[in-house]
Amino acid sequence: MKNYKEKLKDITTFIFDYDGVMTTGEVLVDGNGIPLRSSDVKDGYALQLAVRLGYNVAVITGGYSVSIEKRMAMLGVKDVFVRSANKVEVLERYMKTNDLKPEQIMYMGDDLPDYPVMKIIGLPVCPADASPEIKDISLYISNRNGGRGAVRDIIEQVLKAQDKWMKDFACYIW
Repeated sequence: MKNYKEKLKDITTFIFDYDGVMTTGEVLVDGNGIPLRSSDVKDGYALQLAVRLGYNVAVITGGYSVSIEKRMAMLGVKDVFVRSANKVEVLERYMKTNDLKPEQIMYMGDDLPDYPVMKIIGLPVCPADASPEIKDISLYISNRNGGRGAVRDIIEQVLKAQDKWMKDFACYIW
């Protein structure tokens, strides 16, 4: 069985939960009842770089707000599945549509709704502040918390393993 470092070379697809992975997990509500989330710009940079390099990048989340879709659209992430009550069904549809095998997929989750999906894919990973059950099934636990660089951490590791990190094009925003 491959260790997680060896599995990095097989990854063509990044899939993330949103709240608690791309955000700190705190949700503030403005005066109009609109939820506000905090995210890390370095995570955003890594996401848009992965998109530019041709990786499949997707979000599967049970949550919803317009800000999720707008943030992902800004970064070039087109596959955003919100209000996903059954993440396994969404994942299986996504895999079929994109002709993906489990070993090509990295999924980062942080809490129990991510558990069934993480048992299916090839590289389950999580932020440092994930729930104990998610940490137990993760092949890699970032030293960064959700919304504080965990997304950047795993994308950077994959790109380094595939010799795509710090190439000339990486230093420009398109």
